[in-house]
Amino acid sequence: MKVCYFGTYRAEYSRNKIMINGLKQNDVEVLECHQQLWTGIEDRVNAVQSGWINPKFWLRVIKAYIKLISKYTKIKDYDVMVVGYPGQFDVFLARMLTWFRRKPLVWDIFMSIYLISIERNLDKKNSLAVRLLHFIENIALRLPDMLIIDTAEYAKWFEANYKISRDKFHLVPTGADDRVFSAIDMKKRNPGNEFIVLYYGTFIPNHGLPYIMDAARLLKENQDIRFVFIGTGPELNVCLEFQKNHKLNNSEFLGWKEPKVLVEYIKNADLVLGAFGNTPQSLMTVQNKIYESMAQKKPIITGDSPQIRAMFENRKDIFTCNRDDPDSLKQEILYIKDNQFGLQNIVDAAYEKFINEFSIQKIGNLFSMYLENITNKQI
Repeated sequence: MKVCYFGTYRAEYSRNKIMINGLKQNDVEVLECHQQLWTGIEDRVNAVQSGWINPKFWLRVIKAYIKLISKYTKIKDYDVMVVGYPGQFDVFLARMLTWFRRKPLVWDIFMSIYLISIERNLDKKNSLAVRLLHFIENIALRLPDMLIIDTAEYAKWFEANYKISRDKFHLVPTGADDRVFSAIDMKKRNPGNEFIVLYYGTFIPNHGLPYIMDAARLLKENQDIRFVFIGTGPELNVCLEFQKNHKLNNSEFLGWKEPKVLVEYIKNADLVLGAFGNTPQSLMTVQNKIYESMAQKKPIITGDSPQIRAMFENRKDIFTCNRDDPDSLKQEILYIKDNQFGLQNIVDAAYEKFINEFSIQKIGNLFSMYLENITNKQI
């Protein structure tokens, strides 16, 4: 099977890398037809806030799509086209191109950029642009022959908000890049050392940073527990201000780290933190760091949700606590710290679950099966 992976998708984003390499590991030939449009998250945020009325922005868009079409004309044949994430604008061009060649179109929508813009309060800065995003996303969802999403709860949200049939969605979990995140040579905890609690991510609302910081405040008298924060994002300054106001000597912020360096921090951590916010995005998704911690045989705490309960079992392969509840998070951290004897069975069970369900090879196998099915229907 030949797959044309198409669009201005984020080539370095973990979802796209895992999906593409998963297909390759399952003997699928992937022909990447990609053109960079966005320079990063802030670039897209700026576009929603004000860039839409800037002629230079539209000139950049036109140039990107001209280059994309030029690359596409050099691809002689394929069986199915996949639009990578995010592809809300790419889908329109992709649909026209696949109609001409009579090929099926699949879109890995993964997340709603409309919902992301709402959760980042962009509607308060440019409500017209966000409403336009909703309109475009609504039409775009109706164009592909198949939609790929990572969780059942997110598919339900799309169905409820856009009236898209649940049958059009097929589930492919996020997983983790096990070429990078590996359980090899993992650190064994020395009870005499500090107990390191690690957060890494983009400091966005659905991660619930205020609750993590408040849990750090509640634990600041436990001098053997240290919180390490890696990354940057919208709520970083709020966290730094909280740290200063409450004199949290048990917390340190290290900025963003490259994956190879990040892996070492995970290796040296005793516990990894997931997401604790109460936003729709947080409740519907399973964050990358959950799978990455499982792959590295590290215990992880995340906020409870219907989607988490559907996929994992508390204190069997993952640890959960109440959302919006710093005291619940604090108690779970202390439980893990004080119950090291039984911890190995839990991380081993999580690792086995990861290998059987969430590795690149398993994800690619599931994804390729869906693509084969839609290709066969077109014949």
